Amino acid sequence: MSFLNFIGGRWVPAKSGRTFPDRNPANQDDVIGEFPSSGPEDVDAAVQAAKKAFPAWRKVPAPRRGELLFRTGEILTRRKEEIARAMTREMGKVLKEARGDVQEGIDTAWVHGGEGRRLHGYSAPSELPNKAGWTVRAPIGVAGLITPWNFPLAIPTWKSFPALVSGNTVVLKPASDTPHCSHLLVECLIEAGIPPGVVNLVHGGGGTVGTALVRHPDARVISFTGSSEVGREISAVAGRMLKRVSLELGGKNAQIVMDDADLDLALEGVLWGAFGTTGQRCTATSRLIVHRKVHDELVGRVVARAKKLRLGDGLDEKNEVGPLINRERVRAVQEYVEIGKKEAKLLCGGAPAGEGALKKGCFYRPTVFDGVKPAARIAREEIFGPVLSVLTVGSLDEAIACLNDVEYGLSSSIYTRDVNAAFVAMEELDTGIVYVNAPTIGAECHFPFGGTKSTGNGHREGGHPIYEVFTEWKTIYVDYSGRLQRAQIDNRKAPGRKR
Repeated sequence: MSFLNFIGGRWVPAKSGRTFPDRNPANQDDVIGEFPSSGPEDVDAAVQAAKKAFPAWRKVPAPRRGELLFRTGEILTRRKEEIARAMTREMGKVLKEARGDVQEGIDTAWVHGGEGRRLHGYSAPSELPNKAGWTVRAPIGVAGLITPWNFPLAIPTWKSFPALVSGNTVVLKPASDTPHCSHLLVECLIEAGIPPGVVNLVHGGGGTVGTALVRHPDARVISFTGSSEVGREISAVAGRMLKRVSLELGGKNAQIVMDDADLDLALEGVLWGAFGTTGQRCTATSRLIVHRKVHDELVGRVVARAKKLRLGDGLDEKNEVGPLINRERVRAVQEYVEIGKKEAKLLCGGAPAGEGALKKGCFYRPTVFDGVKPAARIAREEIFGPVLSVLTVGSLDEAIACLNDVEYGLSSSIYTRDVNAAFVAMEELDTGIVYVNAPTIGAECHFPFGGTKSTGNGHREGGHPIYEVFTEWKTIYVDYSGRLQRAQIDNRKAPGRKR
């Protein structure tokens, strides 16, 4: 089946006529479809269409823009199972996770549809008599959205829905590993009644389409989720053009387990955090920092359970772990495992899984290393696969220092029954998200999402802070005194003197 770009309200091929295949990572022989291999000329057409549509769209009252998101949420709800199955086939995550991904998109529609009736500014007293002042939010223009493959429905909604309700128009560049999910999302927006040119979809590689979008002078906002390496390049290019840039980048997240923790609960948390989505989350639990008093018991149980996790096609609901996204990721994970074998003790996994029904897929066995030192590469670098590094500590202070001692600061977790220890961790952990007695994954779309250090550039997705990305502040003054008032000059005259 052949798919198209969506530009200016029409489905169109890439101007080059070239396409690329979208393959099922659980079975590389299964081709979902052919998608346009677009170039800078396609990006320019999409940006120009979005620019043309912007003046009319920004004048649509924000509550009406929100109503369009509510309709989109209703359509996503009706199509939830269909989209979830398409996602599992395209991205590989098991079906229950794919359903959760679609549900997050639905929830995001409800959250940001409601913001159409808020989009709060604020007012404050003027320092002069007979003068008023207040602030409003204004849209910026064309928003370029570059999204990853691991949450191929949720993350495009995280970006596009607040951008749209703010009054911006959108050019969406989805990951080339998961173009079909974005196609389905755009179908839902079209059915909801999105006007021509307000949403545009351009498929293709990051080096061509993504770069062209970042460099386009009329794309005034860039929102990117992906690697820190690419994020730095985007920041450099877009910064020179004085664009608004939001970057959601890498993570090296850790779960702390103290000696007083509920080990049954901690076990479930680390298994879900490390091996859910096959470890392909920016919030995945990549490190387990465990108190030495409970190390042997907990790690033994983690390994026993990890060995029993059932790998396979996510459309079979008996399976617990799906494939990695592609062969390149299998090779990259294996390279890190080979490094890990020289740095620590391999307890389980450590190899691709390609026997029987798995032979045509991109499967990798859940892997656990023990005796990992804080300076080890597998303890510091983002692997983005089902690989867990276990580090042993003797105190809360040591655990917090160990967790913070990486370049990333996205998500962290602590398991403890000690309320004092929990509050110390909440204060001292240098991450944008902190969980207590829960794994490092599980963010909700109405709260801010993002991190510190190399995890991003300070912006947050989710919740109300996302509007700092997609709106400009406009301050309005109305002087109804009927005379010239010179602010700080006149308001500092001696008390009692005539003005």
